[in-house]
Amino acid sequence: QVHLVDSGGGLVQPGGSLRLSCATSGFTLEDYAITWFRQAPGKEREGVSCLVFRNGLTEDADSVKGRFSIARNNAENTVYLQMNGLKPEDTAVYYCAVNPYRLCVLSDPQVYDYWGQGTQVTVSS
Repeated sequence: QVHLVDSGGGLVQPGGSLRLSCATSGFTLEDYAITWFRQAPGKEREGVSCLVFRNGLTEDADSVKGRFSIARNNAENTVYLQMNGLKPEDTAVYYCAVNPYRLCVLSDPQVYDYWGQGTQVTVSS
Protein backbone atom coordinates (compact mmCIF):
# COMPACT_ATOMS: atom_id res chain seq x y z
CA GLN A 1 0.00 0.00 0.00
CA VAL A 2 1.28 3.44 -0.96
CA HIS A 3 2.34 5.43 2.08
CA LEU A 4 3.78 8.95 2.22
CA VAL A 5 4.97 10.67 5.41
CA ASP A 6 5.85 14.37 5.35
CA SER A 7 8.15 15.94 7.91
CA GLY A 8 10.59 18.79 8.45
CA GLY A 9 8.35 21.81 8.76
CA GLY A 10 8.74 24.48 11.40
CA LEU A 11 9.14 28.16 12.15
CA VAL A 12 11.87 30.03 10.32
CA GLN A 13 12.79 33.67 9.87
CA PRO A 14 12.56 35.35 6.45
CA GLY A 15 15.61 34.50 4.39
CA GLY A 16 16.11 31.23 6.21
CA SER A 17 16.09 27.65 4.96
CA LEU A 18 14.24 24.42 5.67
CA ARG A 19 14.40 20.95 4.20
CA LEU A 20 11.20 18.95 4.03
CA SER A 21 11.20 15.17 3.73
CA CYS A 22 8.70 12.78 2.20
CA ALA A 23 9.32 9.18 3.20
CA THR A 24 7.76 6.80 0.69
CA SER A 25 6.85 3.12 0.84
CA GLY A 26 4.59 0.57 -0.79
CA PHE A 27 5.22 1.38 -4.44
CA THR A 28 7.86 1.46 -7.15
CA LEU A 29 9.08 5.04 -7.46
CA GLU A 30 9.81 4.74 -11.20
CA ASP A 31 6.09 4.21 -11.86
CA TYR A 32 5.16 7.61 -10.45
CA ALA A 33 5.84 11.33 -10.38
CA ILE A 34 5.95 13.18 -7.07
CA THR A 35 5.03 16.78 -6.36
CA TRP A 36 5.23 19.03 -3.34
CA PHE A 37 2.08 21.08 -2.92
CA ARG A 38 1.29 23.78 -0.42
CA GLN A 39 -1.88 25.32 0.88
CA ALA A 40 -2.16 28.55 2.82
CA PRO A 41 -5.31 29.48 4.77
CA GLY A 42 -8.04 30.66 2.43
CA LYS A 43 -6.05 29.78 -0.70
CA GLU A 44 -6.14 26.94 -3.20
CA ARG A 45 -3.61 24.14 -3.10
CA GLU A 46 -0.57 25.09 -5.20
CA GLY A 47 2.00 22.78 -6.78
CA VAL A 48 5.54 24.03 -6.13
CA SER A 49 8.07 21.37 -7.19
CA CYS A 50 7.80 18.09 -9.08
CA LEU A 51 10.08 15.15 -9.89
CA VAL A 52 9.49 12.36 -12.41
CA PHE A 53 11.35 9.40 -10.97
CA ARG A 54 11.91 7.51 -14.19
CA ASN A 55 13.85 10.20 -16.02
CA GLY A 56 14.78 12.68 -13.29
CA LEU A 57 12.82 15.53 -14.86
CA THR A 58 11.98 18.32 -12.42
CA GLU A 59 9.69 21.32 -12.63
CA ASP A 60 9.28 24.25 -10.26
CA ALA A 61 6.56 26.86 -9.98
CA ASP A 62 7.59 30.37 -10.93
CA SER A 63 6.95 31.51 -7.36
CA VAL A 64 9.74 29.29 -6.01
CA LYS A 65 12.11 28.99 -8.98
CA GLY A 66 15.70 29.52 -7.93
CA ARG A 67 14.83 29.13 -4.23
CA PHE A 68 13.33 25.63 -3.89
CA SER A 69 14.68 22.37 -5.25
CA ILE A 70 13.38 18.80 -5.19
CA ALA A 71 15.69 15.81 -4.87
CA ARG A 72 15.58 12.10 -4.19
CA ASN A 73 17.59 9.91 -1.86
CA ASN A 74 17.56 6.59 -3.69
CA ALA A 75 18.82 4.53 -0.79
CA GLU A 76 16.12 5.72 1.57
CA ASN A 77 13.21 6.12 -0.87
CA THR A 78 12.87 9.65 0.43
CA VAL A 79 12.19 12.84 -1.50
CA TYR A 80 13.32 16.20 -0.19
CA LEU A 81 12.25 19.76 -0.79
CA GLN A 82 15.12 22.13 -0.05
CA MET A 83 13.73 25.60 0.57
CA ASN A 84 16.10 28.55 0.65
CA GLY A 85 15.44 32.27 0.79
CA LEU A 86 12.11 31.71 2.51
CA LYS A 87 9.55 34.51 2.44
CA PRO A 88 6.46 35.12 4.60
CA GLU A 89 4.31 34.24 1.58
CA ASP A 90 5.80 30.72 1.64
CA THR A 91 3.89 30.08 4.87
CA ALA A 92 1.58 27.11 4.29
CA VAL A 93 1.00 23.45 4.98
CA TYR A 94 3.19 21.47 2.61
CA TYR A 95 2.20 18.07 1.24
CA CYS A 96 3.90 15.53 -0.96
CA ALA A 97 1.74 13.60 -3.41
CA VAL A 98 2.23 11.06 -6.20
CA ASN A 99 0.52 10.47 -9.55
CA PRO A 100 0.82 7.35 -11.73
CA TYR A 101 1.11 9.25 -15.02
CA ARG A 102 4.85 9.95 -14.66
CA LEU A 103 4.18 13.58 -15.52
CA CYS A 104 4.66 16.83 -13.65
CA VAL A 105 1.24 18.40 -13.24
CA LEU A 106 1.65 21.33 -10.87
CA SER A 107 -1.71 22.84 -11.76
CA ASP A 108 -4.07 19.98 -10.95
CA PRO A 109 -4.04 18.29 -7.53
CA GLN A 110 -6.87 16.01 -8.72
CA VAL A 111 -4.52 13.78 -10.71
CA TYR A 112 -2.60 12.82 -7.58
CA ASP A 113 -3.75 9.60 -5.96
CA TYR A 114 -1.83 9.53 -2.72
CA TRP A 115 -0.90 12.29 -0.28
CA GLY A 116 1.20 12.78 2.80
CA GLN A 117 -0.39 14.17 5.94
CA GLY A 118 1.19 17.61 5.57
CA THR A 119 3.77 19.58 7.49
CA GLN A 120 3.42 23.22 8.56
CA VAL A 121 5.96 25.79 7.40
CA THR A 122 5.76 29.24 8.98
CA VAL A 123 8.02 32.06 7.84
CA SER A 124 7.93 34.94 10.27
CA SER A 125 10.21 37.24 12.21
